Amino acid sequence: MKHKILFILAFIIACSPIAQKHEIQMNWTEFDLDLPKGIVIYEGYNKGMPLKAWVAKVDLSQDNISASILSSTDKDRKETPLHFLEHSGARIVLNGGYFLMGNDPTQHVGLLKTNGKLEEPASPSVIRDHSRYFINRGAFGIKNDGTVDIAWCSTKNDSIFEWKEPLQNRPGLPKDSLPFNQAEYWDVRDAIHAGPVLITNGLINVTVEEEVFFNTPIAGVQPRSAIGYTKENELILMVIDGRQPDSRGVYLEELAIMMKQFHCIEALNLDGGGSSAMVADSRLVNRPGGRTFQREIMSAIGVFYHN
Repeated sequence: MKHKILFILAFIIACSPIAQKHEIQMNWTEFDLDLPKGIVIYEGYNKGMPLKAWVAKVDLSQDNISASILSSTDKDRKETPLHFLEHSGARIVLNGGYFLMGNDPTQHVGLLKTNGKLEEPASPSVIRDHSRYFINRGAFGIKNDGTVDIAWCSTKNDSIFEWKEPLQNRPGLPKDSLPFNQAEYWDVRDAIHAGPVLITNGLINVTVEEEVFFNTPIAGVQPRSAIGYTKENELILMVIDGRQPDSRGVYLEELAIMMKQFHCIEALNLDGGGSSAMVADSRLVNRPGGRTFQREIMSAIGVFYHN
């Protein structure tokens, strides 16, 4: 009966119109985990919204800390975040990009490059409302020197190219090509498409329409995962619970506000919903859907500590 009541409450929350907040005050406290110096996780709560969130701050300026993009090696190409952590040796794992759950093996949606290998090229276009839109969606990348970047990008002949701006798509006004003559080579060891971009050059800039995420659940209130970085070379990983009585989830604009509070100069939305999960210290940090169940995913972002 208890589970039935919780399901009904979650359904009511999901179906009710939710006002978007322009200011979000979270009560942040350090999460009690056995993590090395330079890696800290905070737990935040806003009782009024209500909202629960967790943030990992990772000091990439330390020589013994690094980040990598991970992809599943299981036969069906998907595994739980905890499995990613256990077999990779990472200290923190956050879910990564979108993927086609119904495929066996599953397929990544958009760019996926790990350890120098292009596993999946970018999707050059998408169909929305019976029209084809060419896209250069936001991606998170890691360079050979370990520094990180976020860019609007696509692929050509197995190479990745970045643009200073996304294609200026609008609902009903699609762009019909990718102008590679306006792009530059993006030299990254690892890269993963997700999107949309949340913050650019220190300013909130949620490019939902440009990246053609309009008229999809991605633009609504959802559980969320996001990644960004600061000018001090700190990597910021965030996960927010949703679809439950004590945490409603957030709009993309609210997610951007929260990432900005951690001084991100660039930030990117990752796959959300039931995929949103962070594991650290061999345990699940958040509660996807209010439970300890972890959805199997195809890609993830791992944080490593080297003794």
